[in-house]
Amino acid sequence: MAHPRTLAIYYEHPDWFRPLFTELDRRGVPHVRIDAGRFQFNPTEGIANGRGEPGGPPVAGDRTLVFNRMSPSAWKRGRGDAILFTLHFLRQLERARVPVVNGVRAFTVETSKALQLSILARLGLRGPRTRVVNHPAVLLPAARHLEFPLVVKPNIGGSGAGIVRFDSPADLDESVAQGLIPRSIDGILLLQEFHPPSGNSIVRVETLGGRYLYGIRVHMDDGAGYDLCPADICKDVAGQTLESAACPVGAVKAGLTVERFDPPPDIRAEVERIARASHLDVGGIEYLDSQRDGQRYYYDVNALSNFVADPVRVVGFDPTARLVDALVERAAAAARVPAAAPRRVPAGASVKRAIAGGRP
Repeated sequence: MAHPRTLAIYYEHPDWFRPLFTELDRRGVPHVRIDAGRFQFNPTEGIANGRGEPGGPPVAGDRTLVFNRMSPSAWKRGRGDAILFTLHFLRQLERARVPVVNGVRAFTVETSKALQLSILARLGLRGPRTRVVNHPAVLLPAARHLEFPLVVKPNIGGSGAGIVRFDSPADLDESVAQGLIPRSIDGILLLQEFHPPSGNSIVRVETLGGRYLYGIRVHMDDGAGYDLCPADICKDVAGQTLESAACPVGAVKAGLTVERFDPPPDIRAEVERIARASHLDVGGIEYLDSQRDGQRYYYDVNALSNFVADPVRVVGFDPTARLVDALVERAAAAARVPAAAPRRVPAGASVKRAIAGGRP
C-alpha cells in the first residue's frame, strides 16, 4: 500500500511507543522517529515574508505529517525543558501549515490542568473544586475557600507526578513553612478538594478522532499513590501479568490492576464532548465516583494516550492498529488537499534532516 506522506513521530518516553513503532514497521508505513529531548527547528522556515514567499531554505516536496507524542511527565526523566520547547515547536508547525496530529491546541490543554478544569466548567461537567496559585505562600489563604482533605497538584503534571495530599490546615501550613511543596515547571500549582474514589477505582476512557474507543477501570489499594498510567499497569484483575512491549522492566505496579469497563452512553457522550472541546485527535479522559458526595468528577484530560498493556486480552482488540489506521487515513486526506487550497508548507529543515538521517 502506498503512503502519500511520511509520518514524523515526535516522542520522548523510551518505552510507551514501542507498540506503535512495531505496528508501523509491520505495515511498512514510512516514518521517522524524532527524539523530543534532542531537537531543533528554524523559526523562520515555511513562513511567508512580505512578498508572499516562504522564508528559509526551499522545502517544496517534503511531505510530512507530524504525530505529537510528547509527554508532560518528561520532567520526571530530566527533560522538563522539552515540554515548553514542544509548545513553541508546535506553534511553528501550525504557522507553517504543517498537518499535526494532537497539535498545539491539544498539547496546550495537556499541559494545563487549570485549563482542563475551565473546559469542564464550560461544558457543564463537574470537576473538583480548585484554586490556582502561583506561589506556595498563597496555598493556605486559598484553602479557606475549600474543604479538606485537599491535594496540591502541579499545573504540568503527568503520570500522577507531584501530587501531595493534606488532611488539615496545620499539615498544609507546616509543609509550606518547611518548603516541602512540590513545584510545577511553569510555577503554577492547583489546590484541589480530594475525592477518594468509590471502590478504590477510577475509569479512563480513550478516544480517537473525538469518538469513544474503549474504557478501562483501574483498581488500586490504599498505598497505590496517584500514578495510574495504563501502559505501566501490567496486571489484570485476575492477577495475570499483562504482556506488552510498552511495559518497561520493573513497571508492574504493586496494588494496581486493570480491567475493561464499558461506560454507559451518557458518559461516553460526555467524554466525546470533552475530547472535541480539548482538540484531541487521540486522548484519554479520567473520572471517578466520589466517596465524599457520590458525584461523578472528571479530573484529568490526557492528550498522550499510550493505551493499556496487553490490550487484546484486556479490551478485546488492539487500539494501536486502529490508531495507525487513523494516521494513514489522515495522511492520505492531507495529500488530497486541492491545489486551490492554502499550501501546506512542511515543518522545515529540522524535520527534513530527521527524515533524511532518521531510521524508520
